[in-house]
Amino acid sequence: MRIGHGYDVHAFAEGRRLILGGVDIPHVKGLMGHSDADVLTHAVCDSLLGALAMGDIGKHFPDTDSSFKNVNSLLLLEKVKALLSAEGYGIVNVDSTLIAQKPKLAPYIDEMRKNLANAMDIPVTDVSVKATTEERLGFTGREEGISAHAVCLIEKISK
Repeated sequence: MRIGHGYDVHAFAEGRRLILGGVDIPHVKGLMGHSDADVLTHAVCDSLLGALAMGDIGKHFPDTDSSFKNVNSLLLLEKVKALLSAEGYGIVNVDSTLIAQKPKLAPYIDEMRKNLANAMDIPVTDVSVKATTEERLGFTGREEGISAHAVCLIEKISK
């Protein structure tokens, strides 16, 4: 068994959609990024890649590659899952936390969990998504952006 941790952050930007865990969330701003800037899915990808000691999503899907421009991050997660499977590992579970002052994310968490579980081909009961504010402290508290943490447990399933 191996444990991985992922962290990602994106600043808010005008004229962008807010996508978190593959869910399009109504908000006055979206997140800046080369892909769809799905900070939650990026943190999950990084946790899985970290568990495999394979770097991060920037290494595998660089922002210098135009094929990843505005890409749906759930597709990146599917590719990460394929890397994991190719190495003979399966996902035991993923636990994640979104940090955002606004918008309120509780109404969207179940859909995020389903989207992430589908992309990783694991039961939704093995995917946790939580959301919290930082009580108006720091860049997330000042509503400058959103960050996310994720941890995962993977296990060797074949040699």
